[in-house]
Amino acid sequence: MQVHVDVAIVGAGPAGLSLARSLSGHGLSIALIERQSRETLADPPEDGREIALTHASQRIMARLGHWQHLRGDEIFMLRDAKVLNGHSPFALRFEAASVGAAQLGFLVSNQSIRRVAYAAAAQCTDVQWFDQTALSGVHTGPETMDLHLSDGRALQARLLVAADSRFSETRRLLGVGATMRDFGRTMLLCRMEHDEPHHDTAWEWFGVGQTLALLPLAGKRSSVVLTLPQRLAADMLRMGETDFNRDIARRFEGRLGAMRQLGTRHTYPLVGVYSTRLAGPRWALVGDAAVGMHPVTAHGFNFGLQSAERLSQHLLPAVQRGEDPGTLDPLQRYARVHRLATRPLYCATELIAGLYTDDRAPARLLREAGLRLAQGALPLRRAVERYLTQAA
Repeated sequence: MQVHVDVAIVGAGPAGLSLARSLSGHGLSIALIERQSRETLADPPEDGREIALTHASQRIMARLGHWQHLRGDEIFMLRDAKVLNGHSPFALRFEAASVGAAQLGFLVSNQSIRRVAYAAAAQCTDVQWFDQTALSGVHTGPETMDLHLSDGRALQARLLVAADSRFSETRRLLGVGATMRDFGRTMLLCRMEHDEPHHDTAWEWFGVGQTLALLPLAGKRSSVVLTLPQRLAADMLRMGETDFNRDIARRFEGRLGAMRQLGTRHTYPLVGVYSTRLAGPRWALVGDAAVGMHPVTAHGFNFGLQSAERLSQHLLPAVQRGEDPGTLDPLQRYARVHRLATRPLYCATELIAGLYTDDRAPARLLREAGLRLAQGALPLRRAVERYLTQAA
């Protein structure tokens, strides 16, 4: 028996779940297709990732009913940020108080976000779940998308939305290409306790042969993100805890005192992705399937959440007018708006990542000069601080 729905969303990560929650309650039938089981979605495992959320993203999560289900001990203040280069003590600083905000944003673990996003979507009675299955085939017809699932079932949907990661198989099945940049690096993530306070300040530290990030958690605890060549990251993943603690403290040049591992270590390849198209007849891309950011600007999840918000904002008025949700015009408007909102920062991030991971002497001098110039350019810093907070 073939199932007919208005919208089929592939991928029950935060972007896909947020889109389902946004579209729910507006007379649409929705299907969520996900490889993982609903039990895993309800209680996701720790993955080491801490997500930096802007004020705008916090408001979206509150509207969707996500924020209210986070415990107080799952939300951490991101008050200020600083950027360091090499062994220099100088730091480019971004301060929330400079733009009249209490903090630049918030830090919440990806595990917590996934849990509350699932809990909100699970309450939607107009959402059908196809868990522990994958999309294996797509055929675009004049009025529907014919979808074939890995377990042999078939669906017909008037709109197909890919939300299944930056390596999206749905995007590939649709015949949509993407510009990918493999940075040839691996991120190693781990929570650490340290002797010196972090003052609720995030660090981005571009060293020789490595990039360090520090995301402040409660007390004298932080999430450390170390970017290294794959071979070195693999060596650190196997390192004993005592040696690992000593090595991380050394990499931070003792600025946080002794450091001790909390929890488990995780690694991820560093790849940036930008889809050549964001929407077409009866399909759209959201989340990392549309734009997979380098983490240096910490905006990847925010863009993913905003893509779900933007797509629903363009779809729902059309649906309320009685239009087919797969109508091309609102999908194209979504694609234009999301591209304008994301492409400039994506390109700027590519340039920053290229310059600040170049270990040649001219590049190291140039980036040090750039940081000092930016520190003195007050209007530029204020513009960045306002963009980071997105508090308005």
